[in-house]
Amino acid sequence: MELITKELIERFAKVGSQENDKDPIVIAKLFNPTGAGDWYATEYNPETKTFFGYVSIFGDGNDEWGFFSLEELQSVKCNFGLTLERDLYCGEKRISKFRVPSLNKR
Repeated sequence: MELITKELIERFAKVGSQENDKDPIVIAKLFNPTGAGDWYATEYNPETKTFFGYVSIFGDGNDEWGFFSLEELQSVKCNFGLTLERDLYCGEKRISKFRVPSLNKR
C-alpha cells in the first residue's frame, strides 16, 4: 500500500503549516494493522519526505507530537509480514475528533 499519494502530497501543500493551530486537521492516518501504533499526519514535506503529526504507539502517556520519516515508516515490518497501512476510510478531521487517550487528557 502507498502511504503517500500524489493527491495527498497536493492536499498537504494546500493545507500548509498548521503549527499555530491548537486543533490541526489530520490529513492522513497511518497505522499498524497487527498491533499498537497510529500516526496522525498533519503536515508533510516532500523535499525531506517527513511528516509532522501526533504519534500514538501505546496510548500510555508517552505519545507525542513530532516528525516522522516516510522512509522509516515504509521500512517497518509488522507481524505476519505485513507493513504499515494508510487508513483509507478515516477522512480528514480535526485531531480532537480522534479517540486518542493520551491526547485527550490535556
